[in-house]
Amino acid sequence: MGMDKVIEKKKGFRMKHLFWGLGILLLLFFVFKLIKAGKTSVFRAEADKITVSTVEENIFNDYITVTGQVEPITTIYLDAAEGGRVSERLIEEGSMVNNGDVIIRLENRQLYQNIIESEASLAEKENYLRTTRINFETELIQSRRNILDSEYKVTRKKRTYEQYKTLFDQGLISKEDYLQSKEDYEYEIGLLKINRLKAVNDSTLQATSMMTLESDLGKMRQMLQLVHDRLDNLNVKAPVDGQLGMLDAEIGQSIASGQRIGQINVLTNFKIKAKIDEHYIDHVQRGLSAFFDRNGTEMKLTVRKVYPEVREGQFEIDMVFEGTHPENLRTGQTYHIKLELGESEKAIMIPRGGFFQSTGGQWIFVLNEAGDEAIKRTIRIGKQNPQYYEVLEGLQTGEKVITSGYELFGDDDKIVLR
Repeated sequence: MGMDKVIEKKKGFRMKHLFWGLGILLLLFFVFKLIKAGKTSVFRAEADKITVSTVEENIFNDYITVTGQVEPITTIYLDAAEGGRVSERLIEEGSMVNNGDVIIRLENRQLYQNIIESEASLAEKENYLRTTRINFETELIQSRRNILDSEYKVTRKKRTYEQYKTLFDQGLISKEDYLQSKEDYEYEIGLLKINRLKAVNDSTLQATSMMTLESDLGKMRQMLQLVHDRLDNLNVKAPVDGQLGMLDAEIGQSIASGQRIGQINVLTNFKIKAKIDEHYIDHVQRGLSAFFDRNGTEMKLTVRKVYPEVREGQFEIDMVFEGTHPENLRTGQTYHIKLELGESEKAIMIPRGGFFQSTGGQWIFVLNEAGDEAIKRTIRIGKQNPQYYEVLEGLQTGEKVITSGYELFGDDDKIVLR
């Protein structure tokens, strides 16, 4: 009986080797991540190239600086009430005017023709009214004459009838003569009634017709007066006292009815108009106070009007002087004005700087006590004015921070100063 042959195990890659390899790779990956997570990116900067500021607690003045321009308190616009061609320009831009002063004269040949036609129509209507009145008076006279004639005939016919009746009763005349006299008398009585009724009706008709004609004539006179008023509108006059500003009307130029041709600035007072970034639109409202310095004197203003429209990222406000306005104030002058958005109060704050453009106020580099290193720290910024940011969270009084621009730091979390 022969001996069994021993089969040697084959050497080479097996499944368990795959699992071991994957496990080692996974372990190396986690070790790499831990090393990377524990490593902080560092930027080395020269100390004299950055701005370091101290966090302080002080009174925070909630204001912004805006640029305002002086304008008249009121501007009255000149619109042409009547169209025409400019024939004369009496007052130039920049001149002072009084209420009622003629600034320019216009001419309108069509309007002149309308006036002539209206006057001719009025004259024709007046002539017709006179003729009608004469005719009515003639008819009234004729009606009175007819009544008088009828009354005369009635009297005569009555006397004849009464005589004939007596004679007929005595048998001296025929019955036919008696009846004829009676019929003639009754006829004249009826005719008198008709003439009287006609006179009353004619009188009523005449009165009504005259009232209608008088009314029509009155309307025509009113229309003619309106046309004459339009003629007066060819003289463009100043509606108030003030200074004539822009005047867009040259001799020979055609002006349409309703066209704006100029403006008058009322200089009894002034206002200051300013444009503000839309970021502050929820904070600016009527009644806010503002200040600016003029020749060493602080002038106080109050916000009178906030315009709701936002154009090109800005909105406008009007501010008026409290009390009297300064002397020698001129339209168009520019001033830098401090507009108070709220009451002053104690707060933790840091000076404004270029860091805000890079971080949006969400974080800042804070120096250690030695002042040779700075670490990124999350903060929360509140209000801001032209000098300071209000810090709501993340910083303590006395800490030092880098407030200059962060453009060179990239995504580094730590800065080493040298």
